[in-house]
Amino acid sequence: MATGDRLSDEEIAELKVRLSTLKSEHRDLDEVIARVSEGGNFDQLMMKRLKKRKLMLKDQIAKLESQLLPDIIA
Repeated sequence: MATGDRLSDEEIAELKVRLSTLKSEHRDLDEVIARVSEGGNFDQLMMKRLKKRKLMLKDQIAKLESQLLPDIIA
């Protein structure tokens, strides 16, 4: 990070690209999980892994979003 814990414009742009990528992957996983569960006969272990990956993505998204928010309490 830049000095003073402030993000540079370049760092902000990189975080936004990463955030967009993670959100896209999260949406894609959501669609896959929905399609697999509609089939009725699905691998429980695979479903568990998909949901775990989706949760990890959600956590990463939240972390990046918090880094992008300006510090309210300075």
